[in-house]
Amino acid sequence: MKQLNNLRKNKSKAHGYRFTVGRILQIVLALVFLVFAGRFLYISISKTVAGENLTERTNQLYRKNQTLKATRGTIYDRNGIAIAEDSHVYTVYAVLDHSAIDYHNKPQYVVNKEKTAEKLAEVLPLSKERILKYLNPKKKSYQVEFGSGGSGLTIRQRHKIESFHLSGIKFIETPSRLYPNGNFASHVVGLAQSRTNHKTQNSTLVGTMGLEQYFNKQLSGKDGYRESFVDGENEQLPNGKTNGKQPVNGDSLYLTLDFQMQSYLEQLMSQVQTKYKPVSLTAVVEDIKTGKVLAASQRPTFNPQTKKGLSGSWRDMLVQDSYEPGSVFKVLSLAAAIQSGNYNPNATYRSGSITIGGSTIHDWNNSGWGVIPFSQAFPRSSNVGMATLEQKMGAKVWRQYLDAFHIGKNTGVTLPGEVPGILSFKTSTDQAVTSFGQGVNVTTMQMMQAFSSLGNNGQMVKPQFVNKIVSPNGKTVRKYKTEKVGKPVYSAATTKVILQNMKNVLNPEYGTGSAYNMPGQSIGVKTGTAQIANPKGGGYMTGNNNYIFSVVGVTPLNNQRYCIYITMKQPQKMTAAAETILASIFKPMMSRIILTASKHNSSTSASTTTVPSVAGKKVSEAEAAASAASLTPVVLGTGKTITNQSLSSGQKTTAGSKLLLNTGGKLKMPNIIGWTKAEVTALSKLTGLQVQFTGTGSVKKQSIKAGATITSGSQLKVELEE
Repeated sequence: MKQLNNLRKNKSKAHGYRFTVGRILQIVLALVFLVFAGRFLYISISKTVAGENLTERTNQLYRKNQTLKATRGTIYDRNGIAIAEDSHVYTVYAVLDHSAIDYHNKPQYVVNKEKTAEKLAEVLPLSKERILKYLNPKKKSYQVEFGSGGSGLTIRQRHKIESFHLSGIKFIETPSRLYPNGNFASHVVGLAQSRTNHKTQNSTLVGTMGLEQYFNKQLSGKDGYRESFVDGENEQLPNGKTNGKQPVNGDSLYLTLDFQMQSYLEQLMSQVQTKYKPVSLTAVVEDIKTGKVLAASQRPTFNPQTKKGLSGSWRDMLVQDSYEPGSVFKVLSLAAAIQSGNYNPNATYRSGSITIGGSTIHDWNNSGWGVIPFSQAFPRSSNVGMATLEQKMGAKVWRQYLDAFHIGKNTGVTLPGEVPGILSFKTSTDQAVTSFGQGVNVTTMQMMQAFSSLGNNGQMVKPQFVNKIVSPNGKTVRKYKTEKVGKPVYSAATTKVILQNMKNVLNPEYGTGSAYNMPGQSIGVKTGTAQIANPKGGGYMTGNNNYIFSVVGVTPLNNQRYCIYITMKQPQKMTAAAETILASIFKPMMSRIILTASKHNSSTSASTTTVPSVAGKKVSEAEAAASAASLTPVVLGTGKTITNQSLSSGQKTTAGSKLLLNTGGKLKMPNIIGWTKAEVTALSKLTGLQVQFTGTGSVKKQSIKAGATITSGSQLKVELEE
């Protein structure tokens, strides 16, 4: 009985414990529920967790921010021919990691490597075997690229690859700049290159040289953005709101450069560079009435499209290199002597040598020509004669004229990195030698500014590379006008005497410039042979080729308007006289200038034409329209109507240019012998041909025979020859 009572007591205690534990659990659960309920209520009201707004976090998760890129402005020549324009290139890459899947569990990696390699080989300049090596790396990689063969792709190549629907094949888009004319005023026009912002991963074109750099802000425009809401597959929600700002495209530049004149100058300079190997070579053609530069170039140079030669020619020698000009500087000292009343052409002096400040100055032939009149000092390029005139003027007066010519000062031309040069003028010897271009360092554009005084009766004008800046809607933002620099340096009467002296330089009896004579043409010149300071110190370099040879010419003499100035430093293969070498550029270029002048500056405008729109037209109609616009039609394909054309409708181009017309169907390889590199590039864009160039100049050989069927991705090797 006692045991039974004890058992009952134990059961009662156990029941009590269970009840107590159950009650405690109920209370705990109730408290937990109240905490969660309170938390959810708090979150639903405040919509914040740990200080972060949940609504904003959700919006960020499903919000897509997209940068809308502004189009960089185009750079045109004076007649509206495109020199630099916006473009895009693409880099293809392959995702290999099997973790790359989408929301539907579809693979976003390369599934069939054999098929992928086979298809990519149809477009890329790589073999199937080479592509397979990239797709099977030795080390595990999430993704791989295909080297240079998979970069720099055109939009046409991208679309072709996308049409294969290959899983795991992706593209990186990079803004690019198209320079269709190759070596064309490369240091003047400059270069724009892609720069990536590592925070946003956005790529932007930035001007790094020349006008591209100087006008980078105007050309760049402003990027816009678009903000939209997307679903889990990154697709925009049908009722989702979008916010954003449209991009503002960049302004365009219309230059003073003339396409035909610049192209001709490049050709002539390349010939001299190839044959005589000068260390450097510069040439400028300018309308000295207005200051507008019609053509300007240098050697060494580079191709902004391929970047060939860029590593060795970063400097713009027209504004960033200073040098002793030599005897072409005598144009300035003669002007000063005449204007200051210290030039008497009939007075005589003894040539050969003169001692000033304890130093002896010699004529270039050392012995001189005996006693001669001052009227022959300039044509004979007598150092003694010019130093004597400087002595007559006096250092104070001569310095005033040097300042009036802005020697030692920047011109302010629209090119980056201009240097002011150096003027040594302390001792009487320093002062004397400046009269024939020693002891003074100038830039090419400083000299062009000084020479402009010959076209304006002593009034200098600033060199000018840009005619106008035009907004994307076609409105002129800024029109550049002729800018007079300082007060007139000398009078019309002085100009007349200077020009007569420049004409006498061509005199075969005593002039130094007979090699530049062009019978029947109204020109005047001045030659120069400047010594080069020894980089190791101690005077000047010796040797027949260790000089800066130069020539400046003006035409016509009765209404002087055009000036050409050429410099050549240290030709390494001096197989001809310096005058003969420079004349091979000077005389053909001067002939082109005279032709321009004879047509009252209308020859360039008459040589341009507007490209018609022929897309959708029958072949016969398109050919007729092209011919009517003074273009040469080249029909590609076996179709009956034009699907696309190589030149955009409405753009200006030179008369006689080829207009490639794609009709679709089977494409046949045309005979491209004699074509320019730009024309072959246009063919590549239109057909998808992969072109490999060697050499420079026009086409000499083509690897695909004329008449052979071609497809997008076909490999064409082209040999160019000057």
